[in-house]
Amino acid sequence: MNTTSRYEASTAFLRAVDADWARLIDHVGPCRHDPKAAREPYEALVRAIAYQQLTAKAGDAIIGRLKAIATDDGFPRPEALLAADVETLRACGFSAAKIATIKAIADGALSGLVPSRETADGLGDEALVDRLITIKGIGRWTVEMLLMYSLERMDVLPVDDFGVREGYRALKSLPHQPSPRLLREIGKAWAPHRTVASWYLWRMPRERGNVLA
Repeated sequence: MNTTSRYEASTAFLRAVDADWARLIDHVGPCRHDPKAAREPYEALVRAIAYQQLTAKAGDAIIGRLKAIATDDGFPRPEALLAADVETLRACGFSAAKIATIKAIADGALSGLVPSRETADGLGDEALVDRLITIKGIGRWTVEMLLMYSLERMDVLPVDDFGVREGYRALKSLPHQPSPRLLREIGKAWAPHRTVASWYLWRMPRERGNVLA
């Protein structure tokens, strides 16, 4: 199944929510959400930390340098990450806070706190959130990105995400963004397709009157 056909049912569902959603979907086109299902949760979490508060280009550069410490031309295993000294990781581009977090992720992968993909597939969304936010430096948003982009969960709405809230504000021409709590309530109407809804809200033109009116 190709990427666009995979999400046809979700797109059709959201199009039927109201005219605003239909116009947004017509403007953006087919959903091209592209999760990286081959990645283990450990790798996905380390990558998420690397990209936090950075441009994609800067994150790519950090990951490229991080891969150089691997012994098999792949992504560094948890043991290698734990063994890497602070200077080496700083040279990759990680801040002190991020170094502490990725080492905690690596330690969690070895202890079993960070589950394998097989184990994660058997856990619910909230169970994974509750489990992984116990790692210092990992918040709910980071776990939600793991759910959406590595575990291919289809009903995730990251209400703390600025882009999602701003997308909904623009979609409805609101004077202010909805609070995370309010958007969570509103988003119940989009279940079980909230991952695709998030994908479209991220792509909502901010100048609604010039594009979708």
